[in-house]
Amino acid sequence: MRRALLLLAACLALAGPAAAQSGPQPPWPARPVTILVPYVTGGPSDILARAVAHALQPAIGQPVVVENRPGGNGAVAAAAAARAAPDGHTLFIAASGILTINPHIMRNLAYEPLRDFAPITLAISAPNLLVTNPGFAPRTVPALIAWLQAHPGEASYGSSGIGSSEHLLMELFAQRTGTRLVHVPYAGGAAAVADLVAGRTQLAFLNVATVLPQVRSGALRAIAVSSPAIYPSLPEVPTVKTSLPDFQGGSWHGFVGPKGMPAPLLDRIHAALAAALRAPEVAERLTRIGFTVEATSRADFAARIEREFAGWRNVVQAAGLAAD
Repeated sequence: MRRALLLLAACLALAGPAAAQSGPQPPWPARPVTILVPYVTGGPSDILARAVAHALQPAIGQPVVVENRPGGNGAVAAAAAARAAPDGHTLFIAASGILTINPHIMRNLAYEPLRDFAPITLAISAPNLLVTNPGFAPRTVPALIAWLQAHPGEASYGSSGIGSSEHLLMELFAQRTGTRLVHVPYAGGAAAVADLVAGRTQLAFLNVATVLPQVRSGALRAIAVSSPAIYPSLPEVPTVKTSLPDFQGGSWHGFVGPKGMPAPLLDRIHAALAAALRAPEVAERLTRIGFTVEATSRADFAARIEREFAGWRNVVQAAGLAAD
């Protein structure tokens, strides 16, 4: 832990001169820092927030408070973050769907993802696994496509909710393969997994961190992974793109702040968060449960948000998913 704190302090020191060159800046942090989490405790966003807060707090010399504000598929916390003062004392963990999918399927959102937030860093990512109940006959992507084409509308798939990456990734799969499935949305990934294991649904594209234990135990069968390359923890599972060129997708979580934060402040917070994410105990905890620690630059994260915002809009429009 001491080594991690020294590394974090060094990163913060390096960020200091850049701020000084831009003239006097308000101190950060001058009081406790709040990390807003858009979902209930125990999920990926919450695990990420608490792991980072544990490493960040002693390094910045102020308490780091994790505040869960579930509701509206992440929209409640996102709206609160967008309204926060741009002083770095309120940070938001944005799941991919909150910034890139919600605006295309939900009406009257109280935030605009490309306008109201300052991207800081992509924190973690994970591919989705195409998994089936072991009693479902197809065992490969080509066999699955053939079965679905021969039985339109007879298979059902679960997701963690309407507009989730699991939902939209299966919609993309259906569009690319000319197949039709029945969507069964759940209030979270755990419920979707439970019904898939029980055989009430047949397949799903679920976050690898959510289904890895069931795959390893044999309760679910992994057909393919949505990442561009083989997933290291499941080297025997092929990629979807082996059968469908250029098909990829997954989920991620990143840190953003409200718009209006000055660049030197963003640089300082980025350095602090990146060092916390790379701290050995934080990285080990996150990778153990299936995530890849990213800690990208601010520019790379902003570019990814814009790219996926446009890509998911096309999927939503092609699927005829009206905003509710």
